[in-house]
Formats: sequence, C-alpha cells, structure tokens
Amino acid sequence: MNKQKLQIAQLEKKMNKLAPLMSLEPPPTGWVKAIRLALGMSLRQLGNQLSISKQSVQEIEKRETEGTISIKSLREAAKAMDMELIYGFVSKDGSLEAMINRKAVELATKIVSRTSNTMKLEDQENSKERIKKAIDERASILKHDIPKALWD
Repeated sequence: MNKQKLQIAQLEKKMNKLAPLMSLEPPPTGWVKAIRLALGMSLRQLGNQLSISKQSVQEIEKRETEGTISIKSLREAAKAMDMELIYGFVSKDGSLEAMINRKAVELATKIVSRTSNTMKLEDQENSKERIKKAIDERASILKHDIPKALWD
C-alpha cells in the first residue's frame, strides 16, 4: 500500500467516528451561549474564567453565531466551561474513497468527452457503450494515481 493510500485509510478511520455528527445542528444561539446558559453561568463569570470583560464574552457568542469565530477562541471558551472542543471534517460523499471516485469519474468524463467530440467531428463517433467503457477505464486509472488535476 502506498503512502497516500495509507493516509487515506487512516483518515477514513478517524472521519468515520465523526460521520454520525453530520446531522447535528448547533443551537441557534451557538454552543458557547447555549452551554453557558444551561450551566447557569453569567457573562461576567465566563469572562472571569477567560480573563476578559462580559462584553467580550458577548462578542465571542456573536462571532460564533456569525461563523467568524476562531478555533482558538472556541477552544478557550470550552476550556473555561470545563468542556473540550472537538472539530473535524466529514466527506459529503460519505467517505474519502467515494469522493475520490466521484471526482475521478467527473474528470474521466471530461477527458473522454473531449476526445469523443473530436472524433465525432471527424465522423468517427464511438458508441455509447464504448464511451462508457473508456470513462470507466480512465476513472480507474485516475483513482489509482490520484493526480493533482483531480482537484482542479
């Protein structure tokens, strides 16, 4: 197994643990405010834990709901509330392999379609079955090699 395949396999293992959380919606007020309120902690109390003003805590909560907060700020707020921040990535395709497969088929289709159109113009059109086979063959090569062009 080559290095890249091993990295993919190791990441898949970690990402699979996060997959069930994909449907988890954050609270409308954001995690920091929701947890702070659930714990009965005031803005001042959280501010004291973070060594900042209560207005700065409000700003943190606002930035979280706007999506402009830094991971560092979230980590610090979590720590101040005796929590741990967990973050990660999960493939929209369900797995890295599925994403690579989809991208390989997309690129293979573009490559084969260009060639097919050229042949069509020269009155040497291929059958739909031959085109599909060529796409499958090209996609297989792309999945194996995972060239940087896959991500263009």
